[in-house]
Amino acid sequence: MKSLFRLLPLVAALSAVTAVPVQAQSLVDLYDAARVYDASLQSARSQFDATLARAEQSRAGTLPTVGLAMSNSRSHVDSSVRIPNPAFGAFTATVSASQPLYRPANRLTYEQGMKSIESAQALLQVADQDLVVRVSQAYFDVLAAQDAVAFVVANKTAVAEQLASAKRNFEVGTSTITDTREAQARFDLVTAQQIAAENDLLVKRLALDQLVGRPGTVPKPLLLPVSLPSLLPADVSAWVNQAIDEHPALRQATVALEIAQLETRKAQAGNRPTLDLNGSYSTAHNDGSAATRIDSRTNTASVALAFNLPLFAGFSIQNRIKETMALEDKARTDLEAARRTIAQNTRAAFFGVLSGQGQAKALEAAEASSQSALDANKLGYQVGVRINIDVLNAQSQLFQTKRDLAKARYDVLVGGLRLRQANGSLKPEDMQAINNLLVK
Repeated sequence: MKSLFRLLPLVAALSAVTAVPVQAQSLVDLYDAARVYDASLQSARSQFDATLARAEQSRAGTLPTVGLAMSNSRSHVDSSVRIPNPAFGAFTATVSASQPLYRPANRLTYEQGMKSIESAQALLQVADQDLVVRVSQAYFDVLAAQDAVAFVVANKTAVAEQLASAKRNFEVGTSTITDTREAQARFDLVTAQQIAAENDLLVKRLALDQLVGRPGTVPKPLLLPVSLPSLLPADVSAWVNQAIDEHPALRQATVALEIAQLETRKAQAGNRPTLDLNGSYSTAHNDGSAATRIDSRTNTASVALAFNLPLFAGFSIQNRIKETMALEDKARTDLEAARRTIAQNTRAAFFGVLSGQGQAKALEAAEASSQSALDANKLGYQVGVRINIDVLNAQSQLFQTKRDLAKARYDVLVGGLRLRQANGSLKPEDMQAINNLLVK
């Protein structure tokens, strides 16, 4: 039994390398699949395309408009009095064009449209970053669930051997029935834990399959021994400063403030005059009337400057200015709130990664200590200074420590991505460093 537990780390390392099926996918592979399949990201892309089209619509107010109008009519007069021309008609066609010369509100609307593109780009970047984290979390959730199943099965095997040993010792009279019943109770408990772990693994696999749009996904495990990447830079202020400079949510809030400021200027432009250049060319053809059969054709061309100055609009312009100024203050406050929230989230994520790294190191030491404690309890049980429950508790502690260590490593890796998401610097390329830690 002692030799079995000493070989467990080697067995786990070999199984991680040899048990990976050929069709296993890496983190980057599943992310590439999710980019094509994920509905949330596709929705963000569609919204971005719609924003581009809306921004182009705002350009229309600065460009000329041209229109063509045509009409053709026929008339027939039925009268008891003889008329010279009972049937006659008319045809007219007009081409008109207008070019805004001075319309400040239209120019400001166009500037708002261009700003909205920047906001849409920031939203699309946020959606892409969110997908990176969701895929990574689902990926390592499956690995953690697999580890939980593997460790509970190994624990069950060890408890079964301890149960068999307790039964043999009871039969030969070297132990009491209490040892057998304790081992049986622990075996039943581990069996229940195995059922729960297998169900959790099934749920985690289904979640990953749904996220990437592939049935039967098999994530590649970490290559043992695991070497967790260090956190660079190691100064939380550097991460916060980078968040203030680069975070897409802050960029979006900044653009929202700029759009609100442009909206205030648009409201103020309601008091300003407008000047348009209008032109038209029309032709009219009449083939007579009821009184005459004489045809006539008339061509008319005109060019005009249209000037408009609002004098009084029932205080609507003044109240609109007050409204937009209040909304501008709201956008400014929202920007400050976003800045504070992002700084706080970045700090929390930074210290979360540091804590996770510390926990992983502590659990590595705890794993070695638990292994030594189990060996000592096994030896003590053989010589009669330890009872069966001591061995069972030591076994349970060892496998729980192994499970917690594996999960702590996964949490550190995902936490590093969440930290980059919190400060806005996360890119799909950041997953490659994690990909390099997986079994080849």
